[in-house]
Amino acid sequence: MKNSIAKLLAGTALALSAQAALADGHLEEITVAYFLEWPMPMMESKANGAYDEALGVSVNWVSFETGTAMSAAMASGDVHIALSQGLPPFVVAASAGQDLQILDVAVSYSENQGCVVRADLEIDKDNASELAGRRVAVPLGTAAHYSFLRHMEHFGVDLASLEIVDMAPPEGAAALSQGAVDFACGYGGGLSRMKEYGDVLLTGAEKEELGILVFDVTSAPAGFIAENPELVSNFLAVTAAANERWNSGAGGDEMLAIVASESGMDLDAAQSAIATMSFPSLEEQLSAKWMGGGIAEFMGGVANVFVESGSIDSALSSYEDAVNAEPMQMAAE
Repeated sequence: MKNSIAKLLAGTALALSAQAALADGHLEEITVAYFLEWPMPMMESKANGAYDEALGVSVNWVSFETGTAMSAAMASGDVHIALSQGLPPFVVAASAGQDLQILDVAVSYSENQGCVVRADLEIDKDNASELAGRRVAVPLGTAAHYSFLRHMEHFGVDLASLEIVDMAPPEGAAALSQGAVDFACGYGGGLSRMKEYGDVLLTGAEKEELGILVFDVTSAPAGFIAENPELVSNFLAVTAAANERWNSGAGGDEMLAIVASESGMDLDAAQSAIATMSFPSLEEQLSAKWMGGGIAEFMGGVANVFVESGSIDSALSSYEDAVNAEPMQMAAE
C-alpha cells in the first residue's frame, strides 16, 4: 500500500512549487474539482451559473474519481479548488508536505461509504475474521481506505494476510460483480453498485460508534487562498446558500432533478444517495466540532492510522495550519 500511495504522490512532490493563478484582476477562470455520482446541493449552483456570477470569473468544473487525484491536480496548478475531497486523501497529501488547507465541511456521509462482502461468501460482522487471506478492492489514500483500515483493525484481520488491489469504487464494484475480489470498499455510486452483490460490514451508525467519521472537505492550495480571499469566501457562500436551500426543503423536487442530472445519476439513485448525506451550516462548521479544532485533531488520528498501517511514513506534529476558517468567517458575515 505504501508503494502505491508513494506513486500517487510522486507527481505531487515534484510539483509542490507550482503556483496558482494570481489575483488582482488577472484571474479570468478557475478550475474546480468535483465527483460525479455524488449528488450535492451545490450541483444546482453549478448548473445555473451562481458560482460564476458570485466570483466574477468563469468556473471550469472537472470531475475526478478519487481525492488523491485531486491533490495531485492542485499540486500541479491544474485545479484551484477541490469540492468534496475526502479527508483521508487530504491528510495523505498534507503529511507528504503539500501546502493545502481545508475551507469547509462539504458533506458528512457515514452511510454512504463502506466495505461490502460478496454475498456468496456469507461473511458478515459476526464472522468477519474469515476475511483473512481474501482479496479486496480499495481506493488507496481515500476515505474508503481509512475506513477499511479501521474495519480490519476492529475485526482483528491482519492486513498482511490480504491481497489489496488499488481500485476506484466503480472498478471495485465491477470486480466484485465478477468475483474477481472477495470484498470491496468505496463510496457514492460505486458503493451503491457494490451493494447489489453483497452487504456492508458495518452500518454508518456502527462506524460512528467506533469513531470512524466519514466526511469530505472543500480544499485549496494555501497560496491560492491567500491571494484570492474574497473569491474563496464567495465560493463558500454560494455552496452554503445551496446547502441551506436543500436543508430547508425550499429546493424541492426541482432542485433534486437538477442535482441528479448534474451528478450523472437517475432520480431514484440520486434521491437514495443524498438521503444518506448531511450538509452542515456555516454556523455549525465554525463550532469546535469542526473548523474550530475538531477537524485538526481528527486529522492527527487519521494520519496515525495510516502511519501504523505502513501506508505513509510519518504524520505532522499538528494539522492546525491545514485548517483555514477565515474565508468561512467572511462568508458567514
